[in-house]
Amino acid sequence: MLYFRGCTAREKDSNIENATKYILDKAGIDYHTIDNEECCGSILLRSGFYDGATEQMKRTYNDIKDEDLILTSCAGCYKTLNDDYKEILGYDLNVIHISQLLYKLIDEGKIEVNDNFKDLKVTYHDPCHLGRASKVYDEPREVIGKYSNLVEMENNRENALCCGSGGGVKSAFPEISANISKNRIKQAEDTKCDLIVTACPFCKLNLGSNSENLKVIDLSEFVAKALKKEDI
Repeated sequence: MLYFRGCTAREKDSNIENATKYILDKAGIDYHTIDNEECCGSILLRSGFYDGATEQMKRTYNDIKDEDLILTSCAGCYKTLNDDYKEILGYDLNVIHISQLLYKLIDEGKIEVNDNFKDLKVTYHDPCHLGRASKVYDEPREVIGKYSNLVEMENNRENALCCGSGGGVKSAFPEISANISKNRIKQAEDTKCDLIVTACPFCKLNLGSNSENLKVIDLSEFVAKALKKEDI
């Protein structure tokens, strides 16, 4: 299996990469990474640079086309590799998101379920690319519920609010991005939760940078801490 880390986990937040690798090792999964991994093309595509995106996608495809299974940490990478490569270029890849794999590993008994966080109230933020775009709603919630108490925000699943980071908004309109993120943080605070968990590096960084009281972590980090029996 190829672990396709994605630009954000690879370059900006190594905690996500390290947590994912810890879980894969713990579960005894044979995997590898690409040293010179390139962008999947999602950012260019969502920002409207269609020609540049397709050229980038072709280059990346040449590096991953022979993989039997591709694991992604990033919701944007998952949507792009799983859907856009096929719809735009006709490239059919077998892709799984970390939330789907974690659910599978727990279901098969390959990683431990414990009560380390049994008293922790956790709310889950649905990434746009994983939720509305890819219809992956249940798996991350099932994983969170195995270790803690899941509490839902007012807007969740297909009605979830955006974190404000995707589509180039954070780069082009930082104030708008921050306001969108703060609105989402307010919804999380209204649940009286102890922690926000998401399943996208973009969401983690943007929500985390705009949250004064609540910690935001990736689903892979949450599970890794549960397996290590660490505090959050």
